[in-house]
Amino acid sequence: MSLVFADAFYFVARLNRRDQHHDRVLKYSRESRARLLTTDWVLMEVADALAQSECRVRIRDFILLLRGSAACEVVPATRESLDRALVLYHQHSDKGWTLTDCVSFVVMRERNVNDALTGDKHFEQAGFTALLK
Repeated sequence: MSLVFADAFYFVARLNRRDQHHDRVLKYSRESRARLLTTDWVLMEVADALAQSECRVRIRDFILLLRGSAACEVVPATRESLDRALVLYHQHSDKGWTLTDCVSFVVMRERNVNDALTGDKHFEQAGFTALLK
């Protein structure tokens, strides 16, 4: 089974029915058999993005469900992952990459994952394939 990185773009669109990408993300979710890879950093970004929405009440349970699911591996937040991401963040100061993006890129490279469930152009700038573009 293939492994694909799930970015906040994907989770926000999946949880928020009002998101412009919601239908496309649901279609992908129904058709794909790939196992998901994400990080605690991404899940924090999802919770932050949905903090002012009606989705907020479901975030805690959603994150707990993902952490316990065999279909999704959640890489824990560590000081080491943050330090590696800070190096990348500093090296690419000419880009608009967020620190969370850089953590994602580090994890994807370490796991040899090329495909990301995102529409974020930064993933393409970093050499990955944005599947939801």
